[in-house]
Amino acid sequence: MCRFVYYQGPPIYLSALLTEPEHSLIRQSVHAHLREEPLNGDGFGVGWYQDRAEGPAEDDLDRIPGRGPDGTSPARDVGRFRSITPAWSNQNLEELARVVRSSRILAHVRAASPGSVVSETNSHPFRAGPLLFMHNGDIGGFRRLRREILDRLSHDSFDGILGSTDSEHFFGLVRDELLAEDRGDDPVAWMAGAFRRALRTVLALRRELAPDHHIHLNVVLTDGRTTLVSRFTTDVPEKSQSLFLIRGAGYECRDGACAMVPEDGTADAVLVSSEPLSGAPGWRAVEPDTLLLIDPDGKLREEPVDA
Repeated sequence: MCRFVYYQGPPIYLSALLTEPEHSLIRQSVHAHLREEPLNGDGFGVGWYQDRAEGPAEDDLDRIPGRGPDGTSPARDVGRFRSITPAWSNQNLEELARVVRSSRILAHVRAASPGSVVSETNSHPFRAGPLLFMHNGDIGGFRRLRREILDRLSHDSFDGILGSTDSEHFFGLVRDELLAEDRGDDPVAWMAGAFRRALRTVLALRRELAPDHHIHLNVVLTDGRTTLVSRFTTDVPEKSQSLFLIRGAGYECRDGACAMVPEDGTADAVLVSSEPLSGAPGWRAVEPDTLLLIDPDGKLREEPVDA
């Protein structure tokens, strides 16, 4: 399994998530508290959005399947850096974290599933145009399901899969579902509907082909404006991968201490992490079988996965 963190709110440096907190994501790559195996050293990745007042351009949103050099179309305001080296020993990551600032950040440290290849193409987050996606957990019995999943993908999503992970294959299903429906006036419902339909496909395949395996899907999916976060498992709730949430007016690091600024009438910042980044008050566990849905205005609502 893996560890990840997602932030949106007033712009912060990557270091406020990756290096500065007492239990930063890099610290979790060495010594995770809530996994039996504390190491997450099979590569890492970070993604961020260049801040624009209007968010991603509409033409970026139209290029989800794409035909760019890595199988996707480049969105103009998405940055991503991935490596197969452990996060704790990558000096380039530390340098990047010190100078890159954004209002929407995803970061992931990987613990590869048994038999999975450690490669840059298997490192999260995955990208398709403006979409970024990362996953903590696994689709049990994936080797039995993989062929059936591929058969259900569009040509563009099929061509866009460059690695071998269950995560990237599930992302292919999700982005096809996003393209199947118009974004309309409710982008949160659009994204949640796409996720639920993709999950139902995988659940049906699991029941047919791998009923003795379980699915664990803690994911973050965003297009830079609308964001979906899930905590889900087919196993008993106690075996769900950990996930925590904190909200406030902003997130600050001062003199080595990082904490959420208390709300002052509005909650402009949302921070979701596999494990709390510090012992500061305000963190709470996300309940199993929950979707966190964040609209373009930053309003958050919680719904059951209902798959």
